[in-house]
Amino acid sequence: MSRADRRRQAAAAAARAPATDAAGLAARIRAAKLPGTPPELAERARKALAAFVESAAARGVPVAEIARHMADGRAAATIAHVEREQATARGQDPAKGAACAAGCAFCCILPGQDGGTITAHEAERLHAALAPLAGQPDGRAWHPNACPALDPDSRMCRAYEARPLICRSYHSADAAACEANAAGEPAPGARLAGAHLTYLAAHGLARAALGPRGRVETFALREVARAAIEGQDAETARAAARHAPSALDAERRRSGRAWKAARGRG
Repeated sequence: MSRADRRRQAAAAAARAPATDAAGLAARIRAAKLPGTPPELAERARKALAAFVESAAARGVPVAEIARHMADGRAAATIAHVEREQATARGQDPAKGAACAAGCAFCCILPGQDGGTITAHEAERLHAALAPLAGQPDGRAWHPNACPALDPDSRMCRAYEARPLICRSYHSADAAACEANAAGEPAPGARLAGAHLTYLAAHGLARAALGPRGRVETFALREVARAAIEGQDAETARAAARHAPSALDAERRRSGRAWKAARGRG
């Protein structure tokens, strides 16, 4: 075996081994690849995730706990919330001018194969919020593909405080466009806030940095809500809603293409 081959094997082994300190974890994030995500977006997420690790370590958070927060999505959500707050402070509130109103729930129709991509922490919070409603009629009584978290009569979200980031990030300047989109018809107006794209990229980087042992997973929002409403426990709900590893990459790439297209129009 050549020296170069031995170096490659050593590098591959190091990448598979868990990081033992925050500096090593931040270094992995900086070295992680994120194919399919626009470089500018990937770099924004990379800097934010490395800063999250370094800030947590400076506060004395153990590296194992930092890694758990990366794996369950709390790191990505924190990054997205900070980015949104900063945008709002600059006068760029993504919800400004939105036509969204109580009971206008067309964005809560989830016909896509992924069922709405959420993280483990979001799945846990959503299930806990909906479990007390087990056995009650749900959003599917209004529309067969509606999120089960909806009240079928008022179309209001019954897990509003625990709703995942994707629900907080979807805005539209035209409610009619949302209705058309829900029916599978193209119509301009609806969009995801940029912070959500950073969130997806950060979660993808967390997976790349932590490797297979990190168990950085995603789940279907629709399936978690359905399982909770049908009385299944949290573990059973997560098992039913767990995505294949490729789902996060597919959603990240799709969102990246939409981000590039939107910037091209601007």
